[in-house]
Amino acid sequence: MLGQRKIRINGAYCGMEAILLGIISSVGGFLFGYDTGQISGILLFSDFIHRFGQHQPDGTKEFKPIIESLVVSLMSIGTLVGSLTSSYTADWFGRRKSLSFGVIIFLIGSVIQITAMESWVHIMMGRFVTGLGIGNLSVGVPMFQSECAPRQIRGAVVASYQLMITLGILVSNCVNYGMREIQDSSASWRVVIGLGMVFSLPLGIGILAVPESPRWLAARSDWDAARMSLARLRGLKYDPHNELVEADFIEMRDILEKEKAVGVGGWKECVIPRANGIPKQVYRTFLGVSLHFLQQWTGVNYFFYYGATIFQSAGIDDPIRTQLILGAINVGMTFFGLYVVEKFGRRWPLFIGAIWQAVWLTIFASMGTALNPENNSASGIVMIVSASMFIASFASTWGPICWVVIGETFPLRTRAKQASLATSFNWLGNFMISFLTPLATDGISYAYGYVFVGMNLVGALVVWFFLYESVSLSLENVDLMHSQPGVKPWKSRSWVPPGYVTRLLKEDESETGGARSGSENGILEAQDKTRSSDVPGVEYKA
Repeated sequence: MLGQRKIRINGAYCGMEAILLGIISSVGGFLFGYDTGQISGILLFSDFIHRFGQHQPDGTKEFKPIIESLVVSLMSIGTLVGSLTSSYTADWFGRRKSLSFGVIIFLIGSVIQITAMESWVHIMMGRFVTGLGIGNLSVGVPMFQSECAPRQIRGAVVASYQLMITLGILVSNCVNYGMREIQDSSASWRVVIGLGMVFSLPLGIGILAVPESPRWLAARSDWDAARMSLARLRGLKYDPHNELVEADFIEMRDILEKEKAVGVGGWKECVIPRANGIPKQVYRTFLGVSLHFLQQWTGVNYFFYYGATIFQSAGIDDPIRTQLILGAINVGMTFFGLYVVEKFGRRWPLFIGAIWQAVWLTIFASMGTALNPENNSASGIVMIVSASMFIASFASTWGPICWVVIGETFPLRTRAKQASLATSFNWLGNFMISFLTPLATDGISYAYGYVFVGMNLVGALVVWFFLYESVSLSLENVDLMHSQPGVKPWKSRSWVPPGYVTRLLKEDESETGGARSGSENGILEAQDKTRSSDVPGVEYKA
C-alpha cells in the first residue's frame, strides 16, 4: 500500500502518498496553463473569427481590439472572483473537496464555451465561468501542497504547480498547432476546449484518494486524523506514533494552539495592523499581494496570451510555431526551477530573475521600436531570442517561486484568506495584461515592453527589502521567523529556529542521541537499525 511506501530525500523519509499528492494536485496548474495558452491560437482560427468576429468595411471579419480584450480577459475576472471565494470552500469543506468543487465549475464553463454558435458574448461568459473554477484551484492547489508536503520536498512540490502550468501551455500550443489543418471547421476550437475537460478529470476524482491536509484537520481539532495524515505523508501509515511523525505533530500542534488562543482568524487581521496581536500579518498580506501582482506584470502573459498575434504582426511566417518554441523553453526551464528553489532558496532567484528579465525585455522593446520587424528580418530574430531568454528566466524563477512563497508565508489561522487575497491580485494583474495589451500595442506598439521593464525592476526591490528566506524551514518555523523583531529580510537566510543546529537539524534533547535526538537524522538512524514494525510484512526503509 502507498501509505507505507516511502523514499529518502535530504536525509528524511517522504511517503509515496506525498509524491502522489503533489502530482495529482498539480493538474490544477495544468488546467490553468492549458486555458491560458489555448486562446492565443484559437483567436487565429478561421472558423472562430468567422463566427465571433466583427464585420469590417471590406466585407471581411476580424476582432475589434476591445472585443478581443473582453474575450481573453473575462476569464481573469472569473479567476479573481474564484480565488477570493476559494478561502471559504477550502475552510468549510476541506482542501480536497474544495479542489473537486473547482473542477466541477471548470467543466461547466467549458461546456458553455463549446456550445457557443455565433455570439462572442456566449464565449466570453463561458470563459468567465471557467475562470471561477481556475481561480479556486489557483489558491487551493499551492496551499494544499504546502500544508501536506514534508519540508524536505515542499519547495519542489509547490513549484511543480508552475511546472504543470508551463506544461499546460505547451500542450495547448501543440494542440493548436495540430488543429490549424482544420481551422475552417468549428471542430478546431471545440476540440481544443473539450480536451481541457478530459484533462481535469484526474484532479477532480484522484484528489479524493490522497490524504487530507493535516493542518486543516488539526485546525478542526481532529487530532487523530491529523496524526494519521502526517503518518501517511511520511510513508508511516501503520506507525502513526513513530518519533518522526511525533516531531512533526508536536511542532504543528504547539503553533496551532498558540494561534487558537487569540481567536478565530478573520479577514480583519489580514489587512489591519496588529489585529489580535499577530506579528507581521499585514506585512505578509501585502508582500504576497505585491509579489503575485508583479508576477503577472513581469510581462509573461504578454507573450502567452498574444504571442501568436505579436509575432504574426512582426512578420514571422508561422507565429504558432514560434509560440510552440516559447512553450517548450517554458517547460524545460521550469524543470530547472525545481532545482533552483531548493538549492538557492527564494530570495536570490527572484532578485536575479527580475534583473535578467528586465535586460531582455529592454532588448525586445528597443529592437521592435527602432527597427520594424516587418521590414527587418534580423530584428524579428533578435526579438524571438529576447523573448526566449525572458521566458527561460521567468520559468525558473518568478514562475514557480511566487507560488511557493504564498504557500509557506502565511500562518495557518489565516492562510486560506491571505492566499486568496494574494492570488486574487495575481488574477487582477492577469486581467489588466489581457485587457490592456491589444489596446496598448495598437497605440504604442513594441514600446509597451518598457512598461514591463519597469515592473521587473520594482519586483527586484520588493524581493530584496521585504521577502524573508524560508528554504528548509517548517511552516511553523516560517511563521516564527516573521515574529522575530531583529531578523531582517536580507539577512534572514542565516536565521535558525531556537533549539536547532541548522534549519533541518534539532539540538540533541538527551545524552542518548540517535532515536532520542530531536533531529530527523537521529530518528532515521534508529529506524534503519531496527527495521521493524508492529505490522507483519511492513518494513520501514527507503
